Amino acid sequence: MDTEHRTAGPPWLRHWAEAEPGGGLPWRSTLLIAVFVLVGSGFAARNQLDRQPLDAYSRILLLAGPALLLFRHRRPVPVVFGVAATALAYLAAGYPYGPVFVTVAVACYAAIVHGHRRAAWWALGLLWLGHVLAGHWLYRHLPPAGDGPAPWGQELPVAGFVVAILAASELVRVRREQWAQQRVERAAAERRRADEERLRIARELHDVLAHSLSVINVQAGVGLALLDGDPEQARTALTTIKAASKEALGEVRQVLDSLRPPVSRHHPSNDALRAAPFDFGDAPRAPAPGLDRLPELVEQAAAAGLTVAVTRTGDPAPVPPGADLAAFRIVQEALTNVVRHSGSRTARVRVEQRPDALRLQIDDDGPATGDDAGGSGNGLAGMRERAAALGGTIDAGTRPDGGFRVRATLPLRPKETP
Repeated sequence: MDTEHRTAGPPWLRHWAEAEPGGGLPWRSTLLIAVFVLVGSGFAARNQLDRQPLDAYSRILLLAGPALLLFRHRRPVPVVFGVAATALAYLAAGYPYGPVFVTVAVACYAAIVHGHRRAAWWALGLLWLGHVLAGHWLYRHLPPAGDGPAPWGQELPVAGFVVAILAASELVRVRREQWAQQRVERAAAERRRADEERLRIARELHDVLAHSLSVINVQAGVGLALLDGDPEQARTALTTIKAASKEALGEVRQVLDSLRPPVSRHHPSNDALRAAPFDFGDAPRAPAPGLDRLPELVEQAAAAGLTVAVTRTGDPAPVPPGADLAAFRIVQEALTNVVRHSGSRTARVRVEQRPDALRLQIDDDGPATGDDAGGSGNGLAGMRERAAALGGTIDAGTRPDGGFRVRATLPLRPKETP
């Protein structure tokens, strides 16, 4: 049985079911059982004067069971048969009934929760059978002297005790398996959430950097081409590069801030951050972008030499934040792909908002340039992942006339779960 399975459940149950910390023998619980059995048997003997009085041999048998219980987690099968044998020897010798059955219960419990159910059942069955033989047929040859046959009525409580031990042990075994399964499911859910969060951050960083770096790439080429012949236009290109890079740094900082806990204003690490040689500017921690920032995308595309026409129709109601961010990123990535891969210098963005869904369509007239343009190739995959996360769809491909079209449908929920 693996460690995760064995350690499932509440602490009070683990204390009785497991070995000592560090993998040693369960000394403390076994010592407590031994004391309870010895003291309890002494009290039980006072009210059973017809049985043999406790002597040195009886105490050896009473201690033999707890001694075997020390190994109940390492060798549960031999232990459960050994404890049942010592208990049967104790009862066959005519000693008083009492806490000797506690050692049998603990041994059976350990065997069952470690997966040896059949061994526990056999041990208890043999103990009960031996008790029946001793009490009804072999009593003439066993102490105490002159003892008669035991009444059959007393076998009912013994049988009930056997059934209770098995039922309780089986119940604990089932509960431990359920706890172990829950632990596995929680761990899987945590890994899944972590993977989804990493994927979300990767998409955000890809969309932010791909768009901004595409603008920077185009403007850097313009600046280099005009540096000698038209310094004023080169200055404009450099100004665009500065603005695009500052915005990209702000958005990257916003994404990365979600990964780290807030740091106290007086935390010592702030000094190191302030002394760092990187200047992130005064980019504010703005809310996540949405369709209200489409004019900014149009301006950035214009700075990269792309003319974008935007058409919005339908219901003007506010869009849920998740769908709003996804729509903005899809349009941003689609325009980035036009800048990178299309020979067209115009694009058309159509936003249709319905009560139940938001429909996006981005078109360019092409043709594709076939240039790599430094892209990662994950843009369309990221768009599909964003749409799928909201239960929407993406359809992207070449039009018959040589242009390229991206269509997205994002369902709108009346109320988003926070």
